[in-house]
Amino acid sequence: MTNENSKSSGDVSKDTRFSESVSALLTDLLYPSESDETIEIVTCYLKQAEPLSVSQIKDWLMLPPSVAVEEMLEADLWEPVITEQDWYTAEEKDRTARFQKLKQVVENTLTVRQVFRVGEAELDVYLLGIQADGDRAGIKTKIIQT
Repeated sequence: MTNENSKSSGDVSKDTRFSESVSALLTDLLYPSESDETIEIVTCYLKQAEPLSVSQIKDWLMLPPSVAVEEMLEADLWEPVITEQDWYTAEEKDRTARFQKLKQVVENTLTVRQVFRVGEAELDVYLLGIQADGDRAGIKTKIIQT
């Protein structure tokens, strides 16, 4: 699940490179569910090397106990958007290729990746991981499931 990055001297901050690489890929890229939703970059102040807990996510997002938060498999986030179907139009094939590139960048720059679903029918979904400098960052989108 994790992808260890090699350290090289003289590198620009991994945070900057992650943000810049991902920003370019996110332009006009929408995550499809019952509605197409934007994807944005997020950072998280929680810096421990260990995986995050649901209660830490609730604290980070300042959520009341009544809000549902659960961890989900990273593959479940990517599978619907990186799998090309025979019937896809050129636009859908382009979107799939962009998601495949986004997944590759995320896997190459973030370790200890986790995905959290927040809410019930309108879910905020956070993919968070640790950058080479130890800071946590990732992406956020919304998935509508009624």
